[in-house]
Amino acid sequence: MKDLHNDLKFSRGLSPVVAGTDNTAYVSQIIDTANFSATEFVILTGVNTDADATFTVLVEDGADAALSDAAAVADSFLLGTEAAASFTFADDNLTKKIGYIGIKRYARVTITPANNGAGNIYIAGVWVQGGARKQPQA
Repeated sequence: MKDLHNDLKFSRGLSPVVAGTDNTAYVSQIIDTANFSATEFVILTGVNTDADATFTVLVEDGADAALSDAAAVADSFLLGTEAAASFTFADDNLTKKIGYIGIKRYARVTITPANNGAGNIYIAGVWVQGGARKQPQA
């Protein structure tokens, strides 16, 4: 059986938050992709009581550690699509994911709500990295 425990690294992507009653975007922590062959962002949603809210996912990357050079990632550098990782009011208690296989060192995910009047949804995110060049991972 393959050892995942020492090969995977999990990093805080987006601390659990209650979506506000506006359309303020939620921006993940910036992930450093160095020394890993795979990077995935996993989104967890709770129950959404808003009847028409939508949440759009955008992946950006860059060479600067603070992502001052951030640009939208080309679809060819994503595993899955941003549309498939996005969600609506009907997507209660789901897990969504989007993979990054780009050539830039740093990446982040932004989740932007629209029509978020009631705003009663919990959102969280975690970065999962695999194919570690150095093991074990903490």
